[in-house]
Amino acid sequence: MADKLAKISERHYRRTLGVHLTSKDIFNRYIFPRIKDILYNYIWVDLYAGEGNLVLPILNSVPNKERIEFFKNHIYLFDIQKDMVEKSIENAIGYGIPKDIAKINIFQRDNLASFPKFLLKKKIPIFHITNPPYLYLGFIRKHKNAQIHLKYFKEENRGYQDLYQIAMMNDLRNNIEHLIYIIPSNFLFGSSVSNKFRNDLLKHFKIEKMLIFETKIFEYTGMNICIGFFKKKKSPKSVIMTFKGIKIKNDNKFIEREYKLKPEYNYRGGSDFDEFVHYYKNKSSLNVKYYLLKKDIDENLGDYPIKVINSSDYNSNKYNKLTLTVNKNLKEKIEKNILYVRTVDTGSYKGRVGLYVIKDDFQVDGIYVSRNTYRTSPIHIFIEPTISIEEQYLLKNYVNFILEHFRENLDSDFLTTYKYSNADYTRKYLGLTQTRELIQSFPNLNRNLEIKGKFQDAIKNRDFLKVNKIMKNSF
Repeated sequence: MADKLAKISERHYRRTLGVHLTSKDIFNRYIFPRIKDILYNYIWVDLYAGEGNLVLPILNSVPNKERIEFFKNHIYLFDIQKDMVEKSIENAIGYGIPKDIAKINIFQRDNLASFPKFLLKKKIPIFHITNPPYLYLGFIRKHKNAQIHLKYFKEENRGYQDLYQIAMMNDLRNNIEHLIYIIPSNFLFGSSVSNKFRNDLLKHFKIEKMLIFETKIFEYTGMNICIGFFKKKKSPKSVIMTFKGIKIKNDNKFIEREYKLKPEYNYRGGSDFDEFVHYYKNKSSLNVKYYLLKKDIDENLGDYPIKVINSSDYNSNKYNKLTLTVNKNLKEKIEKNILYVRTVDTGSYKGRVGLYVIKDDFQVDGIYVSRNTYRTSPIHIFIEPTISIEEQYLLKNYVNFILEHFRENLDSDFLTTYKYSNADYTRKYLGLTQTRELIQSFPNLNRNLEIKGKFQDAIKNRDFLKVNKIMKNSF
């Protein structure tokens, strides 16, 4: 029990700091082969070094008689935590570096606050390899212990959403030409969390290669990560970026594919989905409103009972059910809108992101939010103008079919990776903007029942080409 509590405490500590220490195995297997022939060409720097495991193993490839001199001229390590600096020094000693020399090139510093300018005066160029702290701004704002990090998101860093983004922008501002970063895979696949950052960074850097892990490699986080190999462009350009990506999956399978990131879609992976929904956005598209809020109830009190689950009240793996009394108009509005969006994969194939019927899954009429809204909870969808129940079932089938089509063809890259799990597939998050855009691509086929029937059949038969053809003809 004591060991379990210690692990929980350690996990919370690392989560609050955004710290996830890197194994030497990651360096030896995935990074060293890329740099082994250029060791003497650069100063190898890790500004967020932890125990030093992303740089110190380089010394294994330096002859013993040259190691001390190599360390003096080619290795600098930093960390904000004093105990991590001490561990890095001890590790350097293990590679044969005297303690007094190790202490000269390994020291404590807050590199998110400012870049160590003295490195820029060295005659040898810098190559930065790091596993920086990453902590989402939303988490920082909600957790008092993490709010110390808010100071980093001011002035020139305003608008960025994660600590790792600030780390990379510091490198850009100081003209570091070569980067190898271990970062969350939402760098590639995230939407609002990464759009501004990708646009700002990839105007100046090209991605040479990306290793995308869909398997757990850190003990204290369930976050999926990638290793990105970046090189600074000779001049800033916003152009299509093509690079080789390799996915490493749970069963040690490797999937290699070419990625094409387009600036008009914020350099986001899986932009084929975005192109689809933008092309088919209906001129008379449906308006989508999310959530049945407490203020909606308070403004529409009455004598008509309505059964709901409260998505703010989750106990024993289920949502609490209650009966609310509202006026006639709100009761009818709730009952006429039967769908909700599941934004997070559950891990089972029957629980993938998409649209579902509230009554089928919860045996109530609505999904109520009594406190703060959360994007990961089930969310009631209200559609205007109102469409029939039959149309809503067709909309549900359409949305889920399109999602599954692109999941299969893009290996789910248009969705944000949620977190590592032992599920048979990588769990994903569906953004509310993506949901709205997909709903708004739903064609209006009411005037032609024959075409509507063919559309239903094409979805049922999973015939994307036919669905596409019908949509083009009705567009």
